[in-house]
Amino acid sequence: MFFGGRAVSLLPIILVICLTSNSDILPVVEAIWLTIPSSGTKCVSEEIQSNVVVLADYNVIDENNPDHIPTVSARVTSPFGNNLHHNENATHGQFAFTTSEAGNYLACFWKDGSHQQDAELTLGLDWKIGIAAKDWESVAKKEKIEVYRVLNLS
Repeated sequence: MFFGGRAVSLLPIILVICLTSNSDILPVVEAIWLTIPSSGTKCVSEEIQSNVVVLADYNVIDENNPDHIPTVSARVTSPFGNNLHHNENATHGQFAFTTSEAGNYLACFWKDGSHQQDAELTLGLDWKIGIAAKDWESVAKKEKIEVYRVLNLS
């Protein structure tokens, strides 16, 4: 391809597009903001293969009243409906598991009954799967791998 009188290779651009579209090669990290309605449930789901590490942190945010943050309940289920995480009356939480079956994993959040005001609330969800979910420092400790600093002797 010619651009501005010189040849331009599209190979690097195509390579980047191919690599970034394959989640098996690159780590997947998803951080999202959810608006939880005053009544009802907000759910997110992810199609995940078996034997994949999943780690997520969630936090309720109330910019209008940071001293009194409302609480939520959370439930995470596997494709076959097995409960992987359940938490009530929480302003924050974390769940971690290794998938045992391939399919659609579902995380649902709702306001607790004692906080059923008309206002919605915001929940931050940092959902990581695969290599992005690994705590590499603790893996190194478990495997007794030491990190050595290479000194420049020149």
